[in-house]
Amino acid sequence: MNDMLIVDDNRQISSILAEYAKREGFSPVLAYDGKEALEKFFADSENYKIILLDVMMPEVDGFEVCRKIRASSNVPIIMVTARGEDFEKIMGLDIGADDYIVKPFSPSVVMARVRAILRRISPKETRSAQVLVFDSLKINLDEYKVTMNNMPVSLTKKELELLWLLASNPNKVFSRDNLLDNIWGYDYYGDSRTVDSHIKRLRAKLDIQEHENWEIKTIWGVGYKFEDKSNHEKK
Repeated sequence: MNDMLIVDDNRQISSILAEYAKREGFSPVLAYDGKEALEKFFADSENYKIILLDVMMPEVDGFEVCRKIRASSNVPIIMVTARGEDFEKIMGLDIGADDYIVKPFSPSVVMARVRAILRRISPKETRSAQVLVFDSLKINLDEYKVTMNNMPVSLTKKELELLWLLASNPNKVFSRDNLLDNIWGYDYYGDSRTVDSHIKRLRAKLDIQEHENWEIKTIWGVGYKFEDKSNHEKK
């Protein structure tokens, strides 16, 4: 079974990562440019558990590969780059990557990141159906779908996970650091502004339709909360 896609135009790095992946029990598939990566992923998309994706590649770069995969799949993606600029990390995470690693790296650390991500998502796959409903808003975490008035709302993986975390803890205030730890992982050292940009886009998508009884509210100087107004009024 093809369960890890390793995408890097550096064949030596790809080979080393593949060997470490095999020790972890994976069956890695290698691609050496963005075009080949997309072809191999979409030829067998249901069988991939995770993708290691280089940013700087010929044909199609890693950012575009990530965007195309995210349009139809929530498979975990770890982006790899030789450059460590914050704007690149933020861009990668904003378009749907789950983690970001800067070269040079230790292959064993990469595998530890892989294990951490798969541990975070595995409980979601084994729990019973998880659905939250607030008036016309319905959030289905198992299917990674959100609807309002039975109409689908197109959210990225991180946007949906942010919404789920906030909505499953109505009226609880989360700091930006709390949200980074819960959604991006404790080992993410990026700028907390990525939370603000995700919240901004999430609100824009949800605010297309009216919703009087709930809102994602900013708590100035602290963070954010999902305010359930109907529940609040009953208290």
